[in-house]
Amino acid sequence: MAATETLIRSYYAAFNAGDVEGMLALLAEDVAHDINQGARETGIPAFRAFMARMNAHYREELKDIVVMVGESGARAAAEFTVHGTYLATDAGLPEARGQTYVLPAGAFFEVRGEKIARVSNTYNLADWIAQVGG
Repeated sequence: MAATETLIRSYYAAFNAGDVEGMLALLAEDVAHDINQGARETGIPAFRAFMARMNAHYREELKDIVVMVGESGARAAAEFTVHGTYLATDAGLPEARGQTYVLPAGAFFEVRGEKIARVSNTYNLADWIAQVGG
């Protein structure tokens, strides 16, 4: 359990540092990434491309991170608050004008072989749209 909590906290520390390669180093080669209200993407190359898209449109910091780990250490969840700035208009979403937002969010993880094998992110998209004036 402690190793899984450390892994998840390291993942979020890399995220907050803007260290995409550090995040990717913590993922299994066949990582499954369930995008909030979107499709599942598989593999590190897809995750890298997702992060490039995100970083082009948003600047975010995660705060108040709480990590919960199942007894076996194979599954975990995290709850946190996203503090962000909408930098550039993302396809199908409201126009970006540098709006800031604070959004509760969470993620579910599967861990295999000391790597993150699945990340499933969730947040309230309607809340985010309301905050950025959509």
